[in-house]
Amino acid sequence: MHESVLPVAVIGAGPYGLSIGAHLRGLGVPFRIFGEPMESWRKAMPAGMLLKSEGFASSLFDPGEQFTLERYCREHALPYAAVGDPVPIERFVAYGLEFQKRCVPELEHHKVRALRKDPRGFSLTTDAGETLLAKRVVVATGITHFGFIPQSLAGRAAQFLSHSSAHSDLTAFNGRRVVVIGGGSSAIDTAALLHEAGAAVQVVARRPAIAFHEPTVEPRPLLQRILAPRSGLGLGWRSRLCTDAPLLFHAMPESFRLRVVRRHLGPAPGWFMKERVVGRFPLHLSCGIRGIEPSGASAALHIESATGERRTLEVDHVIAATGYRPEIGRLPFLAEPLRNEIATADGAPVLDRNFASSVPGLYFVGLASANSFGPLSRFAFGAGFAASRLTKHLAAASRSESASYPHTRTASTAPGAAPQVDRS
Repeated sequence: MHESVLPVAVIGAGPYGLSIGAHLRGLGVPFRIFGEPMESWRKAMPAGMLLKSEGFASSLFDPGEQFTLERYCREHALPYAAVGDPVPIERFVAYGLEFQKRCVPELEHHKVRALRKDPRGFSLTTDAGETLLAKRVVVATGITHFGFIPQSLAGRAAQFLSHSSAHSDLTAFNGRRVVVIGGGSSAIDTAALLHEAGAAVQVVARRPAIAFHEPTVEPRPLLQRILAPRSGLGLGWRSRLCTDAPLLFHAMPESFRLRVVRRHLGPAPGWFMKERVVGRFPLHLSCGIRGIEPSGASAALHIESATGERRTLEVDHVIAATGYRPEIGRLPFLAEPLRNEIATADGAPVLDRNFASSVPGLYFVGLASANSFGPLSRFAFGAGFAASRLTKHLAAASRSESASYPHTRTASTAPGAAPQVDRS
């Protein structure tokens, strides 16, 4: 019997995967999507965290942008402000789960364990033991697998060290001595929540000062709006260009793109965290890490200031809130032969204007696409551009082929085919 080939498979069910699924559904392209909805937001970020993105920039994207965060909050009588009222992560997760139920009901709660090339496209094996064939595959795994720990922290004390993405419930550290490494929003949020959970927390950062964002008051004067327009990534013309012209960014030389992704919108906690941090616990700024080693039942963290002063901090645990690096070699489901075929720059896949990698039919979105499309891809707000552009490309490719997949629900056959949202 001839085995049918699925036109599109999507791996990942965060803001990018779900937005792509909703658009594919709206375009009538047969697809299957795998993953736990909003998994990184539920399991890799601490409970009690507030989103740094403004409310208007914290929606997922269905065709027509009908089911926004604002709509969800209105339906559930929850506070919402487009600007100036930070969104609790619990509210964002609940919204994402509801978005999945309404707009991508065909999500399959299974993980893809292996992705391999096949003469007909790609072979995917799930943790349920199923193997299927797909003509095209979209990798939308977000930050999962990309947590970065500096080499200076590697050594003989691995049992005392973890990445911030390993912790969603910080109450387990009540009464323990914890050092958080980093000066960005992840580090500062984690440290503040640890402190409030009863931990004896300290922060170590290379930066000479914590660069808290400044709050803005709306409406702003016309001159301010001209000099520093608002975008989904924040204020300023650089951020506005990132959101409005990702294809222009894509056309820039690779060296320029890599430099901008590294430098623009660097580590900066939200303004609302300042009063929960400053004066609450020790901040060791302008300090680097010399190493970590066991010290009986605890660990000794050796740090050095910019002036050469060395200190040792006795701790029960060290949390590295040191960001994420999208290196595809760390995606465990990519079979080695396939991984070796993917052209990369600084560890991330090199992508064309339609998010396609050097392996025909294999696409990457989200953080893995930032080196190609800019800082926009580091934020949930970038899911709108990715979903719209990529799914139009996939729909056109699907229409040009005669492949069929009879077991796949499409927008015209699935229950509640299009996102059903009351427009009243």
